[in-house]
Amino acid sequence: FSLSDVTLETTAEDLYNRSFEALKLSEESQLKLLYKGKRLGGSETVFSSVPKKTPKMLVMATSIVAMKELNSMRSDPTIRGFDQERKVSSNQNNFWGPSTGQHKEYKFCRFQACTWQSFGHRPTESTPHAFAAMKLLEKLATDPGVKAVLLERELVVGTLGEMDPIDDRIMQKTQEKGGCLLGYNTNGGARIDLKLRTDDLSGFRPYQQLVSTLIHELSHNWVGDHNLLFWTNFGQMRLEYLFKHARLRSFVIDGKTTAELAGLETLKVENVYNLVMQELAMDMAQHGLHPNMIAIAIQTRHQELEKEGGERLGSTEEDNTNGMTARQLALAAAERRARQQKKNQD
Repeated sequence: FSLSDVTLETTAEDLYNRSFEALKLSEESQLKLLYKGKRLGGSETVFSSVPKKTPKMLVMATSIVAMKELNSMRSDPTIRGFDQERKVSSNQNNFWGPSTGQHKEYKFCRFQACTWQSFGHRPTESTPHAFAAMKLLEKLATDPGVKAVLLERELVVGTLGEMDPIDDRIMQKTQEKGGCLLGYNTNGGARIDLKLRTDDLSGFRPYQQLVSTLIHELSHNWVGDHNLLFWTNFGQMRLEYLFKHARLRSFVIDGKTTAELAGLETLKVENVYNLVMQELAMDMAQHGLHPNMIAIAIQTRHQELEKEGGERLGSTEEDNTNGMTARQLALAAAERRARQQKKNQD
């Protein structure tokens, strides 16, 4: 409806009364007038100057009786409020047991699932919903092994996201070159995206494959190229991840150790080195490299991790490190190998 004869002297109370009459409301109704986001009321004038355009106001009418009935009602105890829902959701996402969230400083700040493809919305689809993808991203972020890697290197990642498995441009360019892209790192850790879903979109990729891809992308925070320095760093991070789970066998959640929850049922401390070297052999072969080229650096970090959990059985010999940390020794060895490889190529 519209009101005429509105002047600069018209007050909010005048508009209230005239609107009440125009809408033919009963006395059991209450009216609200909103103009430019503010509620009008009182004896103050509405306009200080003549508007350039015809002003529009929002008018809301409510039954006083209905308001009293609503205010007198008690909340339904079977329906959770927003605060309760957040608490329940937080507890459900403790995949690794109570008090196992991210580190306060070294963590993934945000998570983003691929919601624009509407995965899981159609009844005939078997692909997981975006909600499930979000939970998987949170599980990866709170994985004790991943947390150990972030803490050791004091890493902060802006966003951990799900790669679009259908329409990702970087993935498509890689496929055109005959490659297979499972993740990528943007701007040195500002954002990391992982290809969570299988190629047929029927489900998620194996958890340990996703973890390995995540650690691979974290290694790109320092080194962009897949050279010896990169693989040394990646191999050491994989050692730290596996050692963490191998040492948490006494920590049981719902009858399972963290290693079992992470898909590492057969993991033992004495097998960690061989597992990492086997993984490196497969990954480095794609780039014409071999893990023997960085074996000393991997062994050095492995020995340090063993000592952190107690002295190795039968070990009495002290390593000559010249006061250097394991990381410094590893990087120095990797750089020496890289220089030697360059000389051989020349």
